[in-house]
Amino acid sequence: MTAAVQLGESFVGDGVNAAHINTVLGHRDGPAGTAWATALATPSQGHVPFVAVLRPSLPVKPMTLFVTKAAPAGDEHGLLIWGPAQAGVAAGVADAVADGVIPREAADTHAVIAAVWVNPAADDAETVYRNNREATRTALANGAASLPALDEVLAARDRPTNPFFTPLSTTKDT
Repeated sequence: MTAAVQLGESFVGDGVNAAHINTVLGHRDGPAGTAWATALATPSQGHVPFVAVLRPSLPVKPMTLFVTKAAPAGDEHGLLIWGPAQAGVAAGVADAVADGVIPREAADTHAVIAAVWVNPAADDAETVYRNNREATRTALANGAASLPALDEVLAARDRPTNPFFTPLSTTKDT
């Protein structure tokens, strides 16, 4: 791993079951480790970071802190966060290690923070799981490759769009 901290992003799927993941990967002895421990020790109402597990008492490696971007809007939403989204994040991190995106030797020296969006209207646990798994693995790969490329960012600056908004005017104000 060449970068001290790798930052990644990925959006997978569409509609209410889409996944949006932001990742931070870095050495436990550096800023990523400090951020990991600080986030775990300072929960806020509705946002309680927790360690992602592949099954109870089997945390994924590198140790991964799951941080929800949306407070649980109710029991069903909470179950989608704690269940399929968490399982997808854990499996996506393990996929990144298995695929060599995260070197095996970093499994015990590095930490991951995954900021995870689960739409309060999500309604399909299997799709939430699959989208979060793919988005996590992709975000980590994007971080490792320093993506997106700056030229791609600059080319899109006058045409920003996302699932929630597309400006009517595509030119910048002068």
